[in-house]
Parts: sequence; C-alpha cells; structure tokens
Amino acid sequence: MPEAVRRFAYDDRPVPIGMGQTISQPYIVALMTELAAVGRGSRVLEIGTGSGYQAAVLAELGAHVCSIELLAPLRDRAVDILAHSGTRR
Repeated sequence: MPEAVRRFAYDDRPVPIGMGQTISQPYIVALMTELAAVGRGSRVLEIGTGSGYQAAVLAELGAHVCSIELLAPLRDRAVDILAHSGTRR
C-alpha cells in the first residue's frame, strides 16, 4: 500500500493505490473468491492486477493465476510486491 494510505490497511474498505485505482475491500475479495469456488489447481485469469492483492489470495489457495494490468506503474509495483511476498510470478 502507498505510505499515505497505509493507516487504512486493516479497514474493510477500498483503499486508493494511485492512478485512480483502489484495492478492493477485503470482504469483497473474500466474497469473489468464495463465489468463484477457487482452490488448489484452479486456473484463474484476472483482468486488472492493481496491487496484486486478489492474485496473492488466489495463489495462496493454490490457484494458478494469470493476472493482467494495463497500467505499467501498477503492474511493476504488483510484480515487486508479489516477488517479495514469496508469491510465485
């Protein structure tokens, strides 16, 4: 999360990440994941990587995730975050 909004990291609300984009609120990420019935071995195409939060959640559940981000600065930041979090790229 950008330093300016890090104080909202544990709130259940969308948080701006720059370039007019937000991280979805945790409840929505959990609901989408549950409704999609994603689990080990699932293959997921995510359009709009943003911060990489949803991709990381899906990967932790054992899914193979292909995530696409149009905005290069967000993509580059998400790649860095995911690489440092131990999530495979």
